[in-house]
Amino acid sequence: MKSLHLKLVLAIVLVFTSVSVKARKPHIVVYLSDDHSMVDSSLYDEPAVPTPEMEKMAAEGMVLNHCYVASPSCGPSRAAFMTGLMPSRNGAEPNHTQPKKGFHSLILDIRAAGYKTASFGKVAHQKGKDTYGFDLVDRDVSHEVMKKGVLDFIASEPDGQPLAIFVGTSNPHTPWPMENPVAPDSVRIPPMFPDTMQTREHMAAYVQEVVDLDILLGELRAIADEKLGDDVLFIHSSDHGANWSFGKWNLYDYGIRVPFIATWPGKIKPGTKSDAMVSWVDLLPTVIDAAGGTVPADLDGASFLPVLMGKKKDHRDVIYTTHAGDCLRRKTGIVATNIYPSRSIRNREWKLIYNLNPEAAFTCWSDIYRKPGRAEYWNEWAELMKTDAKVKKQLDRYFKRPEIELYHVTEDPWEMKNLANNPEHAERIATMKKKLEAWMESQGDERLVCGPLRPLDQPETWHPDYFPNHPHTGLTVGK
Repeated sequence: MKSLHLKLVLAIVLVFTSVSVKARKPHIVVYLSDDHSMVDSSLYDEPAVPTPEMEKMAAEGMVLNHCYVASPSCGPSRAAFMTGLMPSRNGAEPNHTQPKKGFHSLILDIRAAGYKTASFGKVAHQKGKDTYGFDLVDRDVSHEVMKKGVLDFIASEPDGQPLAIFVGTSNPHTPWPMENPVAPDSVRIPPMFPDTMQTREHMAAYVQEVVDLDILLGELRAIADEKLGDDVLFIHSSDHGANWSFGKWNLYDYGIRVPFIATWPGKIKPGTKSDAMVSWVDLLPTVIDAAGGTVPADLDGASFLPVLMGKKKDHRDVIYTTHAGDCLRRKTGIVATNIYPSRSIRNREWKLIYNLNPEAAFTCWSDIYRKPGRAEYWNEWAELMKTDAKVKKQLDRYFKRPEIELYHVTEDPWEMKNLANNPEHAERIATMKKKLEAWMESQGDERLVCGPLRPLDQPETWHPDYFPNHPHTGLTVGK
């Protein structure tokens, strides 16, 4: 009888222990940077950009070598992150736009899994609580204010309450600090840029912003370690690449390929790397999966938690990215500074870029906003273009883009040699373009042109003085 009683007690204990273990949820911290290309970090083998905290985090978790955003500007990239839908489907295609009415925020699915959620700094673009459903939103991007906000939020919640904390620094978004300790002769200049003193001074300022965001990463991880314990899924990534020519606003890897690191003690093996290809639309489905929630059906994104847990090696076969432009609407009308619709398809070895309006000149804020700490170097470049054949070739390639660009990215990581006119690749181009266009159709892609294009045969329209007045530039009203 005693034996039967003991067995019954043990069975009850085991049942309750099993339920307790199953119900236990990790805390989640997601730290996002703003305009940071993957290659601009010592973690990814660039010693000129020291990021020791990223390296420490990598030693404790997994680094992804192939993380790509949905679109290389803040608004559409972050909307895709928040919804798990690509820009054509969620409605936020141009920069500074929001998803269409009635969209579903994946933050609600994290809350449905039992989490209290908070957003500090720049997480969603412009709006947070009103559109994405966080329990708490504080948009102040001061690093000290964000750290205090995180500490206060943790302290305000009872023990046992799972927390999902999102922190977004504005580093290294322009303006960059032109007075900084980084030596201009110590930086690396990508091969597609004219190497001038102003280029180097601005690159040094950008590097300092990356150094500062790396420091905040270490501070946030220290807070998580001290206040949240061991069971924390911590993720770090960036919304798209750097605000340089051929970076942000562009579908080259310098614009769409971003850092990604994740740690989760006991779940993610320390010091591991993965070549699995993931998209930013996959990030929150992965978080929901880790939280024990239900990932909504019919998303473009899908959880890659099995990759992080070491159970799978691959996730996506191809990556799709889109770009529309920057169509701010002001009382003076549409401020259309960089309207250049383009799409891309990339696999591990090849990338095809489809420029929908090759009759237009490419422009973006990196050549329009020629101010210190932003793109003052473009004044130097424009003058050099008149007399220096190499610089002219570099900038002609920037302004004048063919309908199709094809790059062998494993052999040409900076995408300097367009192979689209090589007849050897005609079949590859046809296959990739057909697949890209089929995907565009499935997305309901309307090939949006949200403002006036700048004709290639009217170079006077490429000049900064042509562009409509913008609240931050002081540029003159356009024609």
